[in-house]
Amino acid sequence: MDQAGIIRDLLVWLESHLDQPLSLDNVALKAGYSKWHLQRMFKEVTSHAIGAYIRARRLSKAAVALRLTSRPILDIALQYRFDSQQTFTRAFKKQFNQTPAWYRRSSEWNSFGIRPPIRLDDHHMPEATFVTLPETVLVGQTQSYTCTLEQISSYRDEMRIHFWKQFLLETDTVPPVLYGLHQVRASHEKDDEQEILYTTAVTADQQALSMQSNQNVILEAGDYVQFTYNGARSALGEFILLLYGTCMPTLGLVRRQGQDIERFFTHGGKKRSEPPTEIRCEYLIPIRPQLSR
Repeated sequence: MDQAGIIRDLLVWLESHLDQPLSLDNVALKAGYSKWHLQRMFKEVTSHAIGAYIRARRLSKAAVALRLTSRPILDIALQYRFDSQQTFTRAFKKQFNQTPAWYRRSSEWNSFGIRPPIRLDDHHMPEATFVTLPETVLVGQTQSYTCTLEQISSYRDEMRIHFWKQFLLETDTVPPVLYGLHQVRASHEKDDEQEILYTTAVTADQQALSMQSNQNVILEAGDYVQFTYNGARSALGEFILLLYGTCMPTLGLVRRQGQDIERFFTHGGKKRSEPPTEIRCEYLIPIRPQLSR
């Protein structure tokens, strides 16, 4: 295997072991090379020092945990292998220009400081389009569920299917456009979990299709960054993680308060017995207005 292939496999392994001991000795043992050779090879292939990269990724993971859970800062620091809250706070402030406590309390989520995972495959970042939406009244139903950060991708797909089946239960016809609105917040009951509010909705003119609910839902006006997804329904969760973990920090965007919007384009017409395995979707994230684009 060539150097790039070795480092590509190592990057995947590192990403799933950021909360495990990752001394240079451990990583070199995993890679099967001496510490000196591994460091040189990693730097040649990625242009980053391996120790600094691991630290930046751990801090980025910790930042997500700060925003989406209510776990004590010390617990998060220890999970990502910092020996004390003081050491963690010092390193966090250096990377994010603010303390963990301020980062958690902010009403907006600034992507500055997030270190995206290095990808060596033929990876193309999804194209971003900046749009301004007017306030729109939808008709829908809001439900919630809780999960850990590690469960978010699998649970989101399962709950999405469950909620849409419930919402479309009493109609034989599927509207050409479906909206999924969701918002994540720390769970009030378990500090290591997050609560996800998910709203299934259609435009008001589709209300006559006998949906499960006729609750009015407001699609908020404002600036959004929009991405298009075409692919397996089960992989949409990973796509969303890519948007937050790579696209938002690469574009230097700040997520403002509000709901993420999923806009699904369906086949329309008669409802099928099983949900589609392939989907077409626009995913919109509320952002602070950009001064120039």
